Amino acid sequence: RDQVGSFVPAHPITGREVSGVEHAEADLYSGRQVILTPTERTLTAQLQDAEKIWTALGCRVTSMSPESHDAAFAAVSHLPHLLAFAMMNSITGQTHGDDFLSLAGPGFRDFTRIAASDPKVWRDILLSNRDELISQSKLFQQALRNIEQAMEKGNAQALEDMLTLASETRAHWRMGAKRK
Repeated sequence: RDQVGSFVPAHPITGREVSGVEHAEADLYSGRQVILTPTERTLTAQLQDAEKIWTALGCRVTSMSPESHDAAFAAVSHLPHLLAFAMMNSITGQTHGDDFLSLAGPGFRDFTRIAASDPKVWRDILLSNRDELISQSKLFQQALRNIEQAMEKGNAQALEDMLTLASETRAHWRMGAKRK
């Protein structure tokens, strides 16, 4: 008998860069967002049950199509992981990379924390969502080029405007909340 309709795909928006029972946290899901991504074959009763279970665990539950999920998470999860891995590789590939790493502080630690994630898991994620991720990577590259061009031209105002937009957006960003 076909049981596909009983399956409710879910993505808890939480986690750590380490895995295994030795790193378990009792409150890992508390107050976190969970994205349900039902397919056309997901049964309504199972979807409702899944929502009740996640809510009982203390999660805020949202539903979206699998395609919308993949597009969004290419931007806010997969690309940051890709960048963190690339950042580490760009430094370790340099002649004095080890010396540079010895000087790195909290900002570098925070930016690259997710590069310590399981490479096999992230290999599979990056490949399975590669089309959306490559699109997001191209958008990132254009934003980086814009900043580089302002620097090359010595255009302080354009550079400040781009940095201000990013800084203000990040300062007002709250996990799980939409911008007003």
